[in-house]
Amino acid sequence: MSKHSIPLDGLLPGLRVNVAQLALAALGLISLLALPACNKAPPPAPPRGPAEVGVVTLTPTSVALSRELPGRVSAFRVAEVRARVNGIVLRRLFTEGCDVRAGQLLYQIDPAPYRAALASARAQLARAEANVASARLQASRYAELIDSSAVSKQDYDNAVAAQKAAEADVAAGQAAVETASINLGYTDVTSPVSGRIGRSAVTEGAYVQAEQATLLATVQQLDPAYVDVAQSSTELLRLRREFDAGKLQRAGRAGARVELVLEDGGPYAQPGTLQFSDVTVDPSTGSVTLRALFPNPKGDLLPGMFVRARLDEAVNPQALLVPQRAVTRDQKGQPSALAVGADGKAELRPLTVDREVGADWLVSAGLRAGDQVIVDGLQFIRPGSPVKPLPATPSEAQPAAAPSQPSQPQR
Repeated sequence: MSKHSIPLDGLLPGLRVNVAQLALAALGLISLLALPACNKAPPPAPPRGPAEVGVVTLTPTSVALSRELPGRVSAFRVAEVRARVNGIVLRRLFTEGCDVRAGQLLYQIDPAPYRAALASARAQLARAEANVASARLQASRYAELIDSSAVSKQDYDNAVAAQKAAEADVAAGQAAVETASINLGYTDVTSPVSGRIGRSAVTEGAYVQAEQATLLATVQQLDPAYVDVAQSSTELLRLRREFDAGKLQRAGRAGARVELVLEDGGPYAQPGTLQFSDVTVDPSTGSVTLRALFPNPKGDLLPGMFVRARLDEAVNPQALLVPQRAVTRDQKGQPSALAVGADGKAELRPLTVDREVGADWLVSAGLRAGDQVIVDGLQFIRPGSPVKPLPATPSEAQPAAAPSQPSQPQR
């Protein structure tokens, strides 16, 4: 062995110690590097394919279209009771606010002057009748004497003229008697119609005049009752065009059905019928007045009451109804919906909706019959996303209502 050589058995123990320390240090470093990796979330799972969505297949259906319009109640008949002769009101023979019948006595005006005038007219008539009898006899005698020339032709003509004048006086006397009798009858003021009478405009002792037609009271027939509503002339023209084009059918030949909503929001029990549409457009509002007739046996509808009338305007035999939950609006308020395209991807369809029909929208443009509209799973997809359409369950898509609920048109 050389003098510079080192014995191996003396170095091995120290070498073993260094290798063990290095191994422990390496394990600690590996543990430190692994800790951040343990705190990270696992990578997202790869997509499993098209998202499942609930869809409704659009099918044309017949829908009764209605419109809710503001209106006012008016009486079926209104009669203003006015004085037709001058005089003092002696008695009022009714209770204010009660129902009266046609011909019922309401007031009595002092009849004494008119009884005297009738008696005078009868006396004048009696005098005229006496004169006509004398003139008739004289004309008859002159007719016999004229043949024998006992009287002149002039005398005979005068006798005939006197007879005719006396007959005219009789006719005038009869007219005077009739006039006096009519005026006497006007002192008993009766109701011209059956209905409910309001407050009295005069009291006993008041002086009324025929020249000024003094108002005494007002009688209104409340059963049935009218409801006057205003409809936009623009909407009326649109309906007529759609009728002419065959897109809509008229709601009924005997008059469209009308329902009422009272001031307190409750429905009126009995429906009415549309009577007519006015031919004049109000220049201040641009609307046309429609009049409906309602039975009012209990007197719930009072003149001047504000109501809302629901009119059955027409029937759309090919209506497309889209659930409201499927329709969204952008920042400008434009409605749209997602439908399943031919390539199996979601397509954004801008819509034109006409009105609300129950839980649906009546769509007039943007969709066609047979389109599959997505109503469930909208939060998981975007336009262009592949989708797997499944029929929506009843809880996801409510059935379309046949009659429409009134609402204003949506554009």
